[in-house]
Amino acid sequence: MRTWKGKRYWLVGASEGLGEALARRMSKAGVSLVLSARSEEALQKLADDLPGPAEVVPVDVTDAEGLAKAAEKIGEVDGVVQLAGVYWPFGADEWDAEKVNTMADVNFTGVTRLMGVVVPPMVARNKGHIVLTGSLSGFRGLPGAIGYSPSKAAVMVLAESMYCDLRKTGVEVQLVNPGFIKTRLTDKNDFKMPFIMEPDEAARIYFEHMGSDRFKRSFPMVFSWVFRGSQFLPDWLYYRIFS
Repeated sequence: MRTWKGKRYWLVGASEGLGEALARRMSKAGVSLVLSARSEEALQKLADDLPGPAEVVPVDVTDAEGLAKAAEKIGEVDGVVQLAGVYWPFGADEWDAEKVNTMADVNFTGVTRLMGVVVPPMVARNKGHIVLTGSLSGFRGLPGAIGYSPSKAAVMVLAESMYCDLRKTGVEVQLVNPGFIKTRLTDKNDFKMPFIMEPDEAARIYFEHMGSDRFKRSFPMVFSWVFRGSQFLPDWLYYRIFS
């Protein structure tokens, strides 16, 4: 089990939803937090309401220069949790280039920008903890998710590649793949969302995984079996079921 008291973690995407709920859990566990997202007002409101110490450093993950400056300002941390993401539900037959590009830029390229400022220092001191957030929707292509599913699949493969390279070093890499969580983003969906979770319950599972020595966790467990199992279906059967 990981020791949390006295640790310092940078949460990127902490202003609402899962990020906010995770910040509350980590703060209660004794973690000193650096909270980042685009909204300084929301971050400050959260920081003021946490039981433990929290710094507010607004960042936009699409801004490489801004991320570099933020990392320099923050300095050494014990861990980084990547949670920032955007989402609009639509399919290829309703292609919205601006929204697709934004999902790719925030959900995946934003992660690589963040990793670019946190991985090298951790590798240099051979110490650190990195947690990336994928999605059950990233296991295989889904209808109506033309921007979101590919961007999350890319994050999941990025985490796997990082784990391959760093697993025998002092830099720990973990991946969390949640299902539906009741947030401002999923409120956009007009379909029934099986096993949808409240942010606090999702944060409990997320934080539980962070304290383990396992690389990956996908949840809710039963719902995750559908997506993980779909990888073994032949194409003709998969697309007949899912599309």
